[in-house]
Formats: sequence, C-alpha cells, structure tokens
Amino acid sequence: MPPPLPPDPIEPCPPPPAMDAALPGAVVATILSRLDVRSLLLAAAACRGLRTCASHALVFLPSFHLLVALPHHLLRPLLPPNPSLRSLRLDCASLEDNAIGCLARSSLQELLLLNCNKISGRLLRELGATCRDLRMLSLNSLGEHRGLVVTFSDLQELLNGCSQLESLRLALDFSTFDDPNFGRAWASASERLSSLEIGYIPMTMLLELLTAVVEAQQCMDYVKAPVFFPSLQKLCLTMDFITDHLIGSISVALPSLTHLDLQDAPIIEPTSSSDLTNAGLQQINPHGKLKHISLMRSQEFLVTSFRRVNDLGILLMADKCSNLESVCLGGFSRVTDTGFRAIIHSCSGLHKLRVSHGSHLTDLVFHDIVATSLCLTHVSLRWCKLITDIGIERLSFNKDLNVLDLRDCRSLGDEAVRALSCLPKLQTLSLDGTDISDEALKYLGLGTCPLTSLSLRGCRRLTNDCIPLLFAGSVKQSLQVLDISRIPSVTNDAIMLLARSRTPLVELRMRENPKIGDAAVMALASMQVDGGTYGSSLQLLDLYDCGGITPLATRWFKKPYFPRLRWLGITGSLNRVMVDALTRSRPFLHMASRGEELGTMLWDTYSDWYRHNDDDLDELEQWLLDGEPVSDDDTAMEE
Repeated sequence: MPPPLPPDPIEPCPPPPAMDAALPGAVVATILSRLDVRSLLLAAAACRGLRTCASHALVFLPSFHLLVALPHHLLRPLLPPNPSLRSLRLDCASLEDNAIGCLARSSLQELLLLNCNKISGRLLRELGATCRDLRMLSLNSLGEHRGLVVTFSDLQELLNGCSQLESLRLALDFSTFDDPNFGRAWASASERLSSLEIGYIPMTMLLELLTAVVEAQQCMDYVKAPVFFPSLQKLCLTMDFITDHLIGSISVALPSLTHLDLQDAPIIEPTSSSDLTNAGLQQINPHGKLKHISLMRSQEFLVTSFRRVNDLGILLMADKCSNLESVCLGGFSRVTDTGFRAIIHSCSGLHKLRVSHGSHLTDLVFHDIVATSLCLTHVSLRWCKLITDIGIERLSFNKDLNVLDLRDCRSLGDEAVRALSCLPKLQTLSLDGTDISDEALKYLGLGTCPLTSLSLRGCRRLTNDCIPLLFAGSVKQSLQVLDISRIPSVTNDAIMLLARSRTPLVELRMRENPKIGDAAVMALASMQVDGGTYGSSLQLLDLYDCGGITPLATRWFKKPYFPRLRWLGITGSLNRVMVDALTRSRPFLHMASRGEELGTMLWDTYSDWYRHNDDDLDELEQWLLDGEPVSDDDTAMEE
C-alpha cells in the first residue's frame, strides 16, 4: 500500500475543530463539575469555551473553597446565585460588610471564614436570619478592625436562627458580649450542637453560663426548663483563670464531654481561690467519657504556672482517665517524672502526648516505655530542658511516631537525631534551639524517615555544611517545609547550595539571619524544579530582618519569578516605594513587614484545603484581574 500523499502546500490545513464540536457540552460540564474551585478557574483561563462551561458550573457547584483573599468585586462573579452550594470556605481579608450578602446564603450547611477583621457583627445577624440549615460555622477575627462593632444582640440572632448547628467555632473575644442575659441566651442554641470553640471568654461569664445549664438540669419535671447543650461533646475555651470551681462546674453541667480543651493566660499571679489544685484535677472526667484533655497555662502575659498541682493531682487524674487518647499539659512546673509516667502507663490507647514547660521532666519518664503499648504518634516536649539524647532514644522505640516537637529542649544533641533518623513514619520534626551540629543533619540526610517538615530555628551550631548533608539522601524527595532562621553561621552560600539541590520546597523560613542577602534571593529566584518556571515551588518565603537584604531584592519578586509565592516576609524599613509597587503588581501576595509569623498556622486545622502544592496561579490571577486571558489568535482559531 503506497504511503499517504503529503498535504498540498497551496491548500492550507483546516483549523482544528472548536472544543464544543470535538466534545459535547454535557461531557465538558460533567468533567468540570468534578474539579475543585482552583482547578475550575484555571481551566476557565485556558480558552473561551472552557470559560463558558466554567461559568455554568459555578451555578451548580456544591462546594466553594478558595484561599486567595479576593476583594468583593472579584469574588461576586464567582459566587452567582447557586441553590446547590452547601460548603463555603474563604479568606475574607479583603472583604467588608458589603460582601455579607454574598456570604450568607440560605443553602449553606458549612461556612468557614478566616480573617474577618473588616466585617462587623452584622454578619452574625444575617447568618441567623438566612442560614437556617447551617451545620458548621467557623469565624475568626470578626470586627477587629477599628470602629467595627460586634454586639450581644448579634450573637443572640445567630443562636436563635441557626437551629441546626452541630459545630460552632467563634475565635472572638466574648468579653464584648457581656450582658445580664448572656447565660440564658444559650438556651436557644441548637440542640444538635456537639462542638463549641470560643476564642476568649472571661471566667465570670463562663461560670454564669454553666450555672444556667445546671439550674436548667435541676428543674423539676413538671417545669418546662430550657435545654442547654444536650449533645455537646467537644468544648474548647480560653479564659483568664482555670480554677477548681470551673473544672467542677464543667464536669457537672456537661456530662457527655469527650473532648475538653482549656487554656488560661493570667495577667496577675493566681491566688489559692483562683487557681487549679490537686482537688480540681480529681473532679475531671467523673463519667469516664473523656478521650482528649488539654490544660494549658499560657506565658503570654506573665511567667507563671500551675504551682498548686503536683504528682498527686496527676496520679488522681490518670486513675480516672485511663481511656484518654490525647493529653496536653502545659505549665505544670511541680509535676515530676512520676506524674507524667502515670499518664503514659495508665492510658493504654494514648496516641498524642504534649508537655510544655515541664521543668522537672527528665529522661526517666521514658525509661521503661517499652512496657507500654507503644502507640504514640504525636509527641511534643517543648521547653522541657532536662530531656537529653538518652530519653529521645527511648522514645524512638515508638515506630509509629509521625510528629515530634522538641523545640527548646536545649540538652538534646546529635545522638537524639541519630535515633530519630530511622523512624519509618516521621514526617514533622521541630528541633528549634537544640544543641545539634551538622552531624545531626548528616544522620537525617542518610536516614529513612520521610520528613516533609523540618524546623532548625535557633540551632546556633549549624553551618553552611548542613545543607548538602541534609539533601544528600532521600529527604530531598520528601521535604516541603524548612526553617533555618536565627542561625548566625548560615550565609548566601548555603542558600545557593539549596538552590542547586533543586529540592521542591513549598515553605522556606530564614528570618533574622545576618549573613543572608540579595544573592540568596537571586539564587532562589533562578532555581528550577523539574523543568518548571523560575523559583516555581515556593509558596512562602520569610526574609524578615535578614542583614544583607536591600531594596534590590524586591525586583526579583516580580513576575515571572516565584509564580506560586503567596506569603512573603521582609523588613519594613526597605524602600517603601518599591514594596508598594510590588504589592500593586502582585495583589494576591500576602506581605508581612512587621516581623509577624507567616503562613499556615491559621490554616492548620483545615490543611486539607489550604495546600495546593501543584497549582500555578499566574493564569488564575490574570483571569481574575483582566477578565479573560485568551489571545486574539487563540480566539480566532476557536471560532
């Protein structure tokens, strides 16, 4: 059979068929309906046909989850009237009250809004009036912008209207809701409410609420009393003081709790009547239902601790809490290894253990850990300065360890890391402020643990050599998050070695390093990963107070460099004009210049929708800002 004749050079080849001719619209619509919002919008940026299909898909999308903080005029077209919308998750940093109508939708069952500081309490009122079927609500920073008001009546309208709520998280200051009827108002809260998280509530208001709950329970049968929290299982609160009276009131008022998380932040030293003692710990878990207990004393305002609790109190608590799966204890300065060992040995199903400021916790706490069930997966021993390499070697017998936080354990050295480097499931490791050297990074580099996050902040013995040692082995393939801040010996040469390794880092923090300068930025901007664009993998870069950074560095943050960058930390004293110009050219870049920590800590609870490591959002930004990034040639070809 003769070969086919080549096309006639005089007759031009016919243009490819339009997309709607090649694929039925119903097929394209079905495909797009399976995409998340980011992928859908990126598809819309490709051509006019997909843009039309994507616009139709937005009308029927059941979930809209988007991290990019869009202003109202860009968000509104993406949220057309949609009776199918059930879940909405947004960063509201660029939204004000005029966007409330866009957020409060009658069809919603789940609403998660972050950074609502420019939105007033009217949002609560509108949600109560509109979202009658809401099951989950999470808000933070509401009305924190100067001059905005959040009132008690706004909270009342929310509780009265959202009668189907199962989970309520209001990371707000409840002292603004101080009212004589505060406790009684919660009688109208949803009977289905199983999880309640409050940002801060004064102890007096909390006790008022718990008193109202107990009084309702004690009413005689023939008196119709209001129902308070009949289904509540999870309670997370921050208050000024944790006291015996508070623990007792919670145990009586909320007998069905399985998850209790309390944190206080005293501004003055607690007195004996306003503190937690051994007697208070004995009142925890009278019904034996608790699975998680967290009691933390913050050092934010005052260096203090639970000075009236000793080993006896922990032993009494452990005796009643043998079913615990998670224990977090912070600020128990008089508790020794005896108390902490009682928890580890009494709770056979313990998976997560967190101890902070354990000033008397030593290696002996893990001396006979092999006699336990060895099912720990998450361990945090922050500020436990007496723990040494021997204790961590014992802890490493837990082969299921996935997250390990050893920040500020200043007695730890290289041998501890050597023991950890062979853990088959260890993904997150924090070694801030420990006494490790480059040799420890050699152990990690040659080890087998699949690290995705490593923090070395303040490890002052490390040098530039730690970078090639770390990336000599398999860690190079798995590591996504690296913190090498506050290490005086790290210079531009280390960052150049990192860039040459082409490790696909997503987050890189190197703040407060005096020898890091513009050359490091240029090296990262020029780095290519797997043939991608320059600096393509980084989503977060923290350069705050790096001694060698000058206004010249800001030029390297303009496109096409760092196309995925969403968080940038720099020093505020850099050339303000250039920084402002960068802000205008990259409106979706979160810039921090006052030393604040960047990135994911606000999103950790919802990391499943925060991380999109493979998204290149350049086209998305262009489409949102310009309308339709399709060239005239492409349009003509389609038509």
